[in-house]
Amino acid sequence: MPAIALTIAGSDPSGGAGIQADLKTFHQFRVYGEAVITLVTVQNTRTVSRVETLAPDLILEQIQAVLSDIPPDAAKTGALGTAEIVETVAEIAGSFTFPLVVDPVMISKHGARLISPDAEEALKRKLLPRAFLITPNIPEAEALTGLAIRDEKEMAEAAQILLDLGCKAVLIKGGHLEGEPVDVLRWAGAPCSFSGTRVKTPHTHGTGCTYSAAITAGLALGKSLPDAISEAKRFVQHAIEQAPGLGHGCGPLNHMV
Repeated sequence: MPAIALTIAGSDPSGGAGIQADLKTFHQFRVYGEAVITLVTVQNTRTVSRVETLAPDLILEQIQAVLSDIPPDAAKTGALGTAEIVETVAEIAGSFTFPLVVDPVMISKHGARLISPDAEEALKRKLLPRAFLITPNIPEAEALTGLAIRDEKEMAEAAQILLDLGCKAVLIKGGHLEGEPVDVLRWAGAPCSFSGTRVKTPHTHGTGCTYSAAITAGLALGKSLPDAISEAKRFVQHAIEQAPGLGHGCGPLNHMV
């Protein structure tokens, strides 16, 4: 039987982010992918012009259908949209017997808001305590902690604050800081950092989704958290370096690397 991974996230019709990116990534890691849709966007590489969330009970029924028939070995969340959706996912996540990776998607690469302000508070109070790992970028970590993050030391301080909210592990991604990108992991094990090489390219659409999906795939395959992150980091690095240059704006990564 193949390893199985579930994504609970929004849809990107241009294929670069959201459930489309997650499923492509699962496939590259030879993991069977399942997808529960939380919201639908109208977007391409240049803009997001519309976001419509699904009813929370419909999202819950999708998750229940998956769990009752093909339960995953690991799962992740992406864009959730509203406080009601966050609370619905958090409630059923309390029954998960597999690791949950929470990618706290707040704003799209184009600047469109993908979560309401009240949903941010629900995320902190209800969903983060259910998470095995959360994967905020610098702006998301700043929004969740109230800290200004300018270096690795402050990344570690923010990670500790997020750990105190109840999640088991925090990976803060450093791509928004100057210099070579470094991601910082804080958890029950030894503190780790994961370095990459900055690529001068506009084609980074879906990077966060792809990264968290690759980590989720690694966990589904039974890898340790540091190993899952390390392999995911390499995959994303290569996917950015070999981006196909699609679209007329912020294009997608190359999920076929």
